[in-house]
Amino acid sequence: MTGIEKAFLEIEGGQRVPCLFNPAQLQISRSNLWAATPMPGRGVPRLRYTGAESGVLKVDLFFDTTHDGTAVSAHTGKVVALMDVDPTLPGTDETSHNARPPYVTFHWGDLHSFKAVVADLDLTFTYFSTTGTPLRATLALTLRQYEESQAFGRQNPTSGTPRPHRVHRVQAGETLDRIAATYYGDATRWRALASANGIADPLALRPGSLLTVPRIDS
Repeated sequence: MTGIEKAFLEIEGGQRVPCLFNPAQLQISRSNLWAATPMPGRGVPRLRYTGAESGVLKVDLFFDTTHDGTAVSAHTGKVVALMDVDPTLPGTDETSHNARPPYVTFHWGDLHSFKAVVADLDLTFTYFSTTGTPLRATLALTLRQYEESQAFGRQNPTSGTPRPHRVHRVQAGETLDRIAATYYGDATRWRALASANGIADPLALRPGSLLTVPRIDS
């Protein structure tokens, strides 16, 4: 069986930051600028093209280290660091304050984003060990296009990623057996969800929380 393609961020210079889990969805937006000059006594004026704005990619990443008990911040910190100025980048001149963070490219199988910078991120730690070690986190990432570049091969982000891990957001009234039936077609496989997410009470799910949905070999 073909292995699962894992998403990753490629940093300027070639270093990679792997995603522990593939995202459930990606949002890509682009905008063109148009302008017109209204004239008294006339109707709707003709628009003229005045340029393009940078493209934007938004993705929510999920991190979980409950399987080995290590701090999840070791992984999330690599993404947060992409917002820091890197003095080793080409063109840096600290005397003139000409410095910047690196650009990155998001890859997932046949999908490759434009070169982009991390414009915004929102990191939330959602689960901790009894000693206070963060074990689970979500990271909302906004990438803004850095320069004109070719991007996005096949637009289907699941192409080349057979049976990927999924992330499920719990809705009000949902139970583990119902979620198992949705993803596995078998409600009795709820124990796989409970084990993967460290859930002691399968009836006490918090609406809005995220669950790892592991792959199960038939």
